[in-house]
Formats: sequence, structure tokens, C-alpha cells
Amino acid sequence: MLTTNYYNDFFEFGQQKINFSFFELSLPDDDPVYTLKKVMEDLDFSGLLANCSDKGRTGYNPIMMYAVVTYANMRGIRSVDRIVELCERDLAFIWLTHGQKPKRDAFYEFKGKKLTSEILDDLNYQFLRRLQKEGLVTLKELFIDGTKIEANANRYTFVWRGTVNYHLAGLLDSIELNFARYNIFLQENGYGQKYDIGNAQMFVIEGMDKVRSIIEKNRKRKLSKHKKLANNTVIEIDNCSPLEILKLQKNLNTIATGEGIEFVYGKGKRKPEIQQLYEELEHLGQRLMGYKECFEIMGKDRNSYSKTDLEATFMRMKEDHMLNGQLKPAYNVQIAVENYFIIHGYVSNDRTDYNTLIPVLEKHQQAFGSILEEVTADSGYCSEKNLLYLKEKGIESYIKLQDHENRKTRAYAEDISKYYNMKVEVFEDEQFYICHDGRELRHIRTETKEQNGYTQTFEVYACADCSGCERKARCLYKYNAEKDTEKNKVMKINEQWDELREKSHANIQSERGILKRQTRSIQTEGHFGDIKENENFRRFNYRSADKVYKEFMLYAIGRNINKYCRFLNEKLKKFEGKTTEKTA
Repeated sequence: MLTTNYYNDFFEFGQQKINFSFFELSLPDDDPVYTLKKVMEDLDFSGLLANCSDKGRTGYNPIMMYAVVTYANMRGIRSVDRIVELCERDLAFIWLTHGQKPKRDAFYEFKGKKLTSEILDDLNYQFLRRLQKEGLVTLKELFIDGTKIEANANRYTFVWRGTVNYHLAGLLDSIELNFARYNIFLQENGYGQKYDIGNAQMFVIEGMDKVRSIIEKNRKRKLSKHKKLANNTVIEIDNCSPLEILKLQKNLNTIATGEGIEFVYGKGKRKPEIQQLYEELEHLGQRLMGYKECFEIMGKDRNSYSKTDLEATFMRMKEDHMLNGQLKPAYNVQIAVENYFIIHGYVSNDRTDYNTLIPVLEKHQQAFGSILEEVTADSGYCSEKNLLYLKEKGIESYIKLQDHENRKTRAYAEDISKYYNMKVEVFEDEQFYICHDGRELRHIRTETKEQNGYTQTFEVYACADCSGCERKARCLYKYNAEKDTEKNKVMKINEQWDELREKSHANIQSERGILKRQTRSIQTEGHFGDIKENENFRRFNYRSADKVYKEFMLYAIGRNINKYCRFLNEKLKKFEGKTTEKTA
């Protein structure tokens, strides 16, 4: 039977009396911290050092601070308090800091002031040029995808454009009522001529008539329990200035002074009519200033924002595998990947991906020149503006179309109402279509439509007479046999858009295109799956787009160096793609 007191041996004779200097403490030879040090030795930190002042008390070495922050992100650590703790306890952090113990204020100052977005991008691009020389990336092709990450904003802090529009309509009614009350007050008392004051004129707001009509329709729909209509009309409120109301208040002050009318306050005192009108106008002006500020924060591109993070937009978040979720303040995070490395990151408050492709490609051109040859993305990036940009830059498009899956169905090929299922003929240099009933659809006019600063051109074709056609019900949109007996077939065709779509569709259907689509889904979506599920990066710690971008890019740089470490230790090999025997 063992009689030794192992408990006392461990605590009394073990740890309390052991001198740690007798032992050699070392990191594993393949620890990623050595790879980080190797990468940093070749980086040019002149931009970072130039942003650090040499006046006052000497602070911590900014290169050391960058190394610590980067290594923390390599370990999936983004909390500053946790980094401070590891600088005191973790061997790798102690090795990087040479035993120094920077506190949280030093990290906040470094990340907030010294490490700007431009410096961070420059350091990342230097590392990518190194990877290019070593043959790990070519920078000639990009696989692009995006995801939504929740912003660091409080609950119930939403501001909706539709709600502001609704209340603004009521506010304008109140303002108009008080303007009329002001004019009557001047006329009845003769103050207009006495003090040379003109009548107040109600200002006009562009787009308000449409909002009022939608509000009226929604009131009727509420009674019939129909779904409400969207009310996100962009209202031009620039000419609607609260200063107009302030002028009326000054006029009332002038009248009150001239007539010897004193404003009274407190319980039991009856306010004169001029004071009641003055205070009502003051209240309306304050409300108008508040709504004007809301529109300025949202701009013309957004329909919502959060009060605690003004640059975050409310987006539909996917909470689980059943896509059950709710609207939360978030940012749309884009990554451009090649061979597992994140080449670019881009943070947007746009809910869709349409407007995020061109900024990413422009970043690539500014950083590496016009070397990009191919871009692969999913259907969320397919728009005429994006495909035309790729064509003008000589970049091959491997972007899936929105109707990619519909094109495989029989209904798509047998839809007689679509122009692509009709015959096309040319007579005397004039192109026209022949429907399934043998009738001609001739070109009648050209229309243009402007959307998000881009102009689309449509060619309109129409049939002169569709009477007696037995296929009307299948050919005309929402055909009603009683009301649409005289209606003829009209088609709007965007020929440039169709040409770009067919070229991109042909690319993704090719053997190379199938391989690229497989690669994109593996690499980009693999990154997001790892980030959200394994690293639990579902919410930002900082507020505002610039700080959010720096937080994400530090994390992306950490992932890149981890990938590079795995390549050096032969734990990861360059992705060559899967077999293309089966079409995607």
C-alpha cells in the first residue's frame, strides 16, 4: 500500500521550491510565431513609423505592437483585454514583446490612431507580393464572395426610412396648418403691413406626393388585412430648411416686442396666442431638424441605420440552417481569394453584393496594376454594370447568372412569351421577331432607364395586331380575357445586357468554368465557414466602417500567415481543383 502523500509532495516540495530558471522553456519549432517573425523581417514599416510621433515620452515599439496584434489574430483572439493578459502569461507573446507588458490603452491607441487602413493594406500587399514571388499566388485571378457579420450595435436602435417618411408626411401637414394659422394671425391683426412682414409660403418636398399616396393605400390595406406597401422613396429634403420656420419665429418675436406682449411660463398662466404659435413652430422646427439629420445619415443608398453605429445597416441575418433569422445591424464583408489566401477585404453597408464588385477590383488594380485576368463569383454579383466593367477592363467573367438554374428547366425553353424562344429575322437591315403564332414584332422605339448612376438602354418591339391569337393567354403577361381583348404584345430587350450575360454563361458552362465554380465554393465559402463556425467571428467588436474594416483585415492577415506557415511545413498544398467529369 502506497503511503506517500502525493498531494503534499506536489505543492510543498514541488512548485513552491522549484526555480524555473533551471528549466529551458522553448516553443515548438513549427510554431506560427516564427513564420510571423520571418514575414515581418522582409516588410517595409516606413509608413507605420512615419505615422508615429517621436515627441513626448517614448512608447512601445510600433513594429512590436503590430507583431503582437497580428499574432493574436493568428490565434483567433480579437479582444484587447485578452491580448494584454497573454502578454503576461503566454510564452509566444512574451517572446514577441521581449518581456514588456503593454496595457490596454497602448493597444487602443495603436489600433485607433497609428495603424490606419492604408498602412494595414500596404503591409498586406507587401506580404502578397512575397507570396507571388514564391509562386503561391499569381494575382491574375480572384474568387469573390461575401457574408454579413453583425455590427456592434445595441438592440432596438433602428431607424427606418419608411418610418421617417411616414412621420415626415404628418409633420408637413402640421407645418402647413401652422403656416396658414400664422398668415391668418398677421392678416386679422394687421401686423403684416405694420411691421412689413410677408405671408409664409409652404415649401415643397420632391417625392412627398408619392409617399402620401402610399400611406393612404396602406391605410386602406390595413382594413382589408393586406400586406403593406414598401415606403422607401428617396425624398429630396435639401430645400426643406428649418431656417424657414426660424424666420417666422423671429418675426413673431419682433411683433411681440413691438406690441409689448410678454411670454409667460408656469402653471396657472395663460399664454397669449402669439406665444402659442411661436412655441408650436419651435417644436415643429426641432422635429424637422431631426428628420433632416436622419436622411443625411442614411444618404440615398440606404433605407436604415443604427443609432449606436451610424454606418451599420439592418440586414437579414441567417441564424441557422433553416435560414430563420431577423433583421440586425450588420456589415456586408467581401473577400477576394486565391489559393486559400485572402487577397482583398472590403466592408460595405450595402445589403446586396451588386455594388461591391467594382470597388474590390479597383483596389486590386491600384495595388498590383492591370494584371487581373479572371474573376469568379456567384449570381449575387451579376449585373449589367459589373459585366460591362469586366469587359472594358479585359477581364474574363465567370459569374453565374441569376436564372442559371431556371435555364435547365423545360418551362424556360417552352415559354413562348420570351423573346429568346422566338425566331429572329432581318429584312433590309432591320431586325424583328416572329412569335409562335407567326406574327411579326417590329422595333418601335428606344428607351433608357437610370439606376444607381448607371444608364440602361432598352429596345422596344411590338406586334401591330394580336387579335384572334389563340396563344394570348400564354404570351401576354397577366392576361385577362375580358379586359385585355385589344392588348398587343410588347417586349423590352436590353441587347447589351443579353450579350454580356450569354458570354458569362458560356464561360461558366465550359470545363474551365465548372472547375472555377468548384474552386470558388471551396475556398471563399470555406473561409467564411471557418471564420463563423470554428472561430465564432459573428460580431464585430468595434463601431464605424473604418474600425470594422481594420478589425477584419487584421484577422484576414492573421489567417494568411497561418496558411503560409502550413505551406512552409508542407501541411497544405496548392489547390489544383477537382475532377470535372460531372457538371455543376
